[in-house]
This record gives sequence, structure tokens and C-alpha cells, in this order.
Amino acid sequence: MEKTKCSCCRKTKERSESEYKSLINRLNRIEGQIRGIKGMVENNAYCTDILVQAAAANAALNAFNRELLSNHIRTCVAEDIKAGKEETLDDLLATLQKLMK
Repeated sequence: MEKTKCSCCRKTKERSESEYKSLINRLNRIEGQIRGIKGMVENNAYCTDILVQAAAANAALNAFNRELLSNHIRTCVAEDIKAGKEETLDDLLATLQKLMK
């Protein structure tokens, strides 16, 4: 697909079209869930109903993270290790520590 670069990233990654579409579709669904939760708050929905929807959005975001991490390990990490870039393992471990907070 295309290389994506943002101001918060120090590296870029070229994703396949299928990977790109899958990640964007997940994010679009999560975005819709968040808008739905906002609407529930605006409409004074009952607290537990909002909490259930927030938990569902959190689970969807966790699924997004799992897919992205899996793709990262299979591509970026594997390629770097094959190229002898051992520091990639340190980067992966630091990322996993951040995800598990």
C-alpha cells in the first residue's frame, strides 16, 4: 500500500493493502462505537449501559492492538532479526511493557 509517516513516529512501515484495509476497518468500527458511547452520555443513558458499551469498545481496541502487534512481529521484527538488528528485540520488549501497564 503506501508508506505512512506521522509526526509522532520515528519510523514508517509499508503495509500490504489487505493489512491496511483490515486495520482501517477495525479503527472505523471503534470510532463508531466511541461516537455511540458519546451519544449515550449526551442522551443521559443509564450508567451500566454506557459501561457495557465502553467495555466493548475497549475489547475492540485490544483486538486492534493484537492484530497490529502480530503483524509487527511477523514483518518488522522478523525482518530486522534476519538482518542482524538485535536492538529490535529491545524495542519490542519495551513496547510490550507499555502495552501491559
